[in-house]
Amino acid sequence: MNVQDTVRTKYGSVAQSGLSTDHDGVRAVAEAFGYSPDELGSIPAEANMGLSCGNPTAFATLRLGETVVDLGCGGGLDVFLAAKKVGPTGKAIGIDMTPEMLELARRNAEKSDVRNVEFHQATIDNLPLPDSSVDCVISNCVINLAPDKPTVFREIARVLKPGGRLAVSDIALKADLPPELGNDIMAYVGCIAGAIPIEDYKGGLAAAGFDAVQVIDTGSDLNAYAKVENQAACCSPAMGDGLPVVSCCTTDLHQRLGELLTKYNVNDYAASVKVYAVKPV
Repeated sequence: MNVQDTVRTKYGSVAQSGLSTDHDGVRAVAEAFGYSPDELGSIPAEANMGLSCGNPTAFATLRLGETVVDLGCGGGLDVFLAAKKVGPTGKAIGIDMTPEMLELARRNAEKSDVRNVEFHQATIDNLPLPDSSVDCVISNCVINLAPDKPTVFREIARVLKPGGRLAVSDIALKADLPPELGNDIMAYVGCIAGAIPIEDYKGGLAAAGFDAVQVIDTGSDLNAYAKVENQAACCSPAMGDGLPVVSCCTTDLHQRLGELLTKYNVNDYAASVKVYAVKPV
């Protein structure tokens, strides 16, 4: 099984885990990364599974009538928030490669009777969208999981209209990972080993043709995930002996990441970042 298949399998398990804002820890994680109680209360509880590392809709400056695309939409958390901002004349489109996540997102949309959303199964390096068709691209803790980030950046540039913008929350590196951590497949699935340095993130977007590129360390504590106890999510550490150990959706993931993260504090190497860029006119 390759990296992409492993990621798909693990997050499929998360989609079926039953995690939601109704769980105190899941709600606390979302609030720690910038979601307000009002925002969380305005969307289906099941859309939030405690997987965020930021709140891209908070800085995307979405406007009425715009078309916005969420890369790696999961259960629809940011899609539903974006749909409210762009209004009935706009559209929010979710892209995800995991069938279980898309099934959950579509159930959430039907249950909430949200009409200005749609969901597509695809990888984020091959978007099923026309050239120059989107006003804004958002994403939340997903681009770090893509094996071919330069292609992802080029695809974003392709689908954006001239003057369109990218507003992404993600994980990026501020120091080299120890080899044991950087080469471990379960650390990749856990949103660590697939992250790239902040300067490489900036350079990759510039190489794809973007202007006004910003990649800003938010200073958020990645150990906020510890607020979720016994969570099935693959990016969610719990605390053990004062250090993060990961409680995840499979035993092998739990055991291996637990071993790694008791040895290494991820905040020493990685950061939650806000990423912003504009496609030239």
